Amino acid sequence: MITIKGFRSSTLAVSVSAALFAITNPTIAQETDQTSAQKTERIQVTGSRIKRADLEGPSPITMITREDIDSLGFENLQQILERLPVAGAGTFSTRNNSQDSTANGGAAVSLRGFGADATLVLVNGRRVAISAFAESIVNSFVDINSIPVAAIERIDILKDGASAIYGSDAVAGVVNIVLRKDYVGTEVTAGYGQTTGPDYDENTFSAVWGTGNEDSNATLIFDYFKNASIDNSELGRFGTANQSPYGGMDFRSSRGYPGYFYVNGVKTIDPACPPENATASGSCLYDYGPHSIAIPAAERIGAILQMNKRFSNDIELFTEIAVQHNTSEAGGAATPLDEDAGLTAPGSHPNNPFGQDVEIGRYRPVDAGNRRWDIESDSLRVVAGLRGSIDTWDWEVSGQKGRSRSMQTGDRSQGWVRTDFLQQEIDAGRYNPFGGVTNPQSVIDAITTSLVRRGESHLTSFDAHASGDLFEFDGRTIALAVGYEYREEDVSDIPDDQFQRGLIFGTESVSAQAARDQWAVYAELSIPLHDTFELQVAGRHDDYSDFGSTTNPKIAMRWTPTEDISVRASWSEGFRAPSLAQIGLGPSQESQFFVDNYFCDLNPSVTDKAACRTESLDYTIVFAGNPDLKPEESETWNVGVIWAFAENADVGFDVWSITQDNKIDERPFGAIYDRECNNQNSTICQRLTPLPGDVLGPFSQLNNSYFNVSSQEAQGIDFSAHYGWDLADFGNLGFSLEWSYLTNFEKDGRDWTGEYEFPEHRWVSTIDWTRGDWSATAAFSYVGEFEDTPDIDFDGTLDFDQNNSRMVDSQLLLDLQVAYMYGQQWKFMLGMNNALDEDPPFAIGDGDDDLFGYATKVHSPRGRYIYGKASYRF
Repeated sequence: MITIKGFRSSTLAVSVSAALFAITNPTIAQETDQTSAQKTERIQVTGSRIKRADLEGPSPITMITREDIDSLGFENLQQILERLPVAGAGTFSTRNNSQDSTANGGAAVSLRGFGADATLVLVNGRRVAISAFAESIVNSFVDINSIPVAAIERIDILKDGASAIYGSDAVAGVVNIVLRKDYVGTEVTAGYGQTTGPDYDENTFSAVWGTGNEDSNATLIFDYFKNASIDNSELGRFGTANQSPYGGMDFRSSRGYPGYFYVNGVKTIDPACPPENATASGSCLYDYGPHSIAIPAAERIGAILQMNKRFSNDIELFTEIAVQHNTSEAGGAATPLDEDAGLTAPGSHPNNPFGQDVEIGRYRPVDAGNRRWDIESDSLRVVAGLRGSIDTWDWEVSGQKGRSRSMQTGDRSQGWVRTDFLQQEIDAGRYNPFGGVTNPQSVIDAITTSLVRRGESHLTSFDAHASGDLFEFDGRTIALAVGYEYREEDVSDIPDDQFQRGLIFGTESVSAQAARDQWAVYAELSIPLHDTFELQVAGRHDDYSDFGSTTNPKIAMRWTPTEDISVRASWSEGFRAPSLAQIGLGPSQESQFFVDNYFCDLNPSVTDKAACRTESLDYTIVFAGNPDLKPEESETWNVGVIWAFAENADVGFDVWSITQDNKIDERPFGAIYDRECNNQNSTICQRLTPLPGDVLGPFSQLNNSYFNVSSQEAQGIDFSAHYGWDLADFGNLGFSLEWSYLTNFEKDGRDWTGEYEFPEHRWVSTIDWTRGDWSATAAFSYVGEFEDTPDIDFDGTLDFDQNNSRMVDSQLLLDLQVAYMYGQQWKFMLGMNNALDEDPPFAIGDGDDDLFGYATKVHSPRGRYIYGKASYRF
């Protein structure tokens, strides 16, 4: 949403909201009641270490102000950032995020589609501790759910490579969260919202208090957020794993209820399996979809205290203390078991229909209940430092301690079955695995257990930097910034010992432990070669304890040939250090749907081979870390122009490019499958013992790891336009458009442009009206179409570049809000997100995350959401 609120002198004052691409010269209104009494000061903007009196620079920046955040109606940072046209594949939230291989309860943003680990997230220009749990096994990220929305003054989105300024991870850009400070007064806000479809609501409350004078200030911010859950069972067609009635795939699990057995070495389906659930290969399918969570319940409580004390005109002490406590949930259907569990049933079992000892194949004890996790995450950040000035130089020294701690727990009532307990009850004849029956609660209590997963990350850092005027040349001042940083990091992710001993099945377990330290020196020069031409030169050297060192430069320029036209350009090199999870990963698991073609083709026991080759079943892939990883390398350039053709109007145009080499990734499991899985004795593709007469046994697991094997590059065009009308007695009307066009995205030589989760077009457009105490906004958010199903035949090898799939339709969402100021103290807001109640477009999915008929990282099943908020200031 873009809102044009007014203009100051000859500078266009544009308020940019959650989906925009920005002008580089907006006037930022700092929230302080004393601003008018203060002289104009030089400030530091995101993307540069040099303080300047004006905000115009050579890098493209989107600014989302406090007013924009209020206008959006969203109550968490993830909802705001995912609307950005610059956001792309790799942005993730809690939607369908319910496995141990993911960071349950967490959320992150991915700029330009390069992944959350290629987007650097800062708070007040500083790094913060990463999430204790990695996403998708090894992708480290800053959990943006740990940053309370009420504490945000503005969000700066730097859409340019910035490793020469900030170091690792700033490959695709930087998200800098600037917190509210120097506040005087008290403000209390409460809100409530509810969907018109599924039974889902959100409750919010925040309070901001501040006191101070010219020499000191203390600002305390409290934020509370709570949302209900949406279960898949509430979503109809979007809550089932069998999407075949709607033109999709049948992703029901082969770990069924009832299951199948091996009788005299012959795979035999349970006679009680309904015919519609039986497969050609003898599995009994189970629809886990309705038993999963689409949007988990969550509760977040956070507080931030910022204080500063000026001892003289030249020295100031500042501190920042932030705490956040989040609770959430995750979970899936009942425990899925397979041959690796080694379960058997004796012929003496009273319910054994076969009258002899049998091996239990794929089976699911549904009567034990769905698996559920309770998740608690706590973060703590303490910053303290001194800043001051000497003549024309500003300096600052600071230290920071940060910690992120997460814990997932499940108790005996939450469906966690231990295989050794289950085997004891089967041997005793008390648990009946035949016929899909419901066993007595006393028996369920005997086979279930409690468990816990613990994760923790720490950050200790020290920083010293200075910036100021170096000297004058030809009447123009050359400015310099220099600095030194030191950082220590560690992370641990410890699953329950019962996972490690192989007693818990069906949940993707992760273990990781690693630590490192790093130091860096950097310098930046601003060289005004002419009154209309500024050159920026920057360089940074980083030294890591685990992989070595790297040096990265940046060159940028800004040229203003006229008062109305500004041209900018930049080029830089960047890097991303291997994540601690990628280096220190222990044996960890994930599930993937694919077709075991070798089993179908080579085994005589499979009589209907064509039908077998249509069965995409869920299999286990096991990963381990690689301590020999090297950093990823990148190169970025941007060229843009802004034309402010009137006092209340402007257009902007940027062309950008990012190339990333030595990218750390897993080897494609399809290629490993093709090479290894036709060999029964392979140690990489492991199989169980073949049935009599067969060549290959059932698939057990595929072992994989991470290497510097990948590359990706992207180019695109960003366009922005803003216009404001003064309607005299009818108020003011503003229009804005922010559009991002992805012209090329390649990974490993494959063109992903317009492919799965990589739409070519994303834009937002806003119409904003203000008159006196009233204001109203209509915002349109558009995500273009993209091709469905990157692995069209689900054989584990991507084939979208050889075959054409269907298209996932584009989606246009409308958000509405009206606000009223009552006097100087009260403000009331009423709005709707997704006002037209648009369903997510149908998608067959990728056989991994997207199994329920839509692309979960692109579209939301929440539906229309109506909310109201009231704010009181005194």
